[in-house]
Amino acid sequence: MADADKQKEMDAKKAEVRARLEAQAAGKKNKKGFMTPERKKKLRLLLRKKAAEELKKEQERKAAERRKVIDERCGQPKDLESASEDALKQICKEYFDRMYQCESQKYDMEFEVRKRGFEINELNIAVNDLRGKFIKPTLKKVSKYENKFAKLQKKAAEFNFRNQLKTVKKKEFSMDEEEGAGGEGGDAAEAPAEAAA
Repeated sequence: MADADKQKEMDAKKAEVRARLEAQAAGKKNKKGFMTPERKKKLRLLLRKKAAEELKKEQERKAAERRKVIDERCGQPKDLESASEDALKQICKEYFDRMYQCESQKYDMEFEVRKRGFEINELNIAVNDLRGKFIKPTLKKVSKYENKFAKLQKKAAEFNFRNQLKTVKKKEFSMDEEEGAGGEGGDAAEAPAEAAA
């Protein structure tokens, strides 16, 4: 009988373990993971709504900041209809002073931007030199044949120039006793003029 009781206990334990394993397997099939398609869809919708709200708040903040800066720089509009001539002159002077100040600030800011850009470029070059990486500068596309044609044309021009020069013989400048002072002197004076032309 003792063996029969032990056998019954073992069968009961096996059945219990089998039932527990089947319950776990059934639970896994029903659960299908934490992020079900419905939950993913809901989460996406919530994220989109939140992002849209944040974007709208950011745009409103930027618009308010822009309006504040414009009001600060331009001031409130003046009443021009009921103003006298002296008041109009004063208003014009105020507007001119404000415009002058804004232009000077704009120039200073542009100068700072250019200066900072130059400094950034210099620092990038220094960093690349320290790393040992050199950025190849962008080269312009140049035709290979243009340089050759230019050289040939230059040589041709020199060649033509030499051919066009008039050769001067020594006999033309030598004065013979037979010829007078005016005979060859006129031709000799014309030769350098033609050579210069």
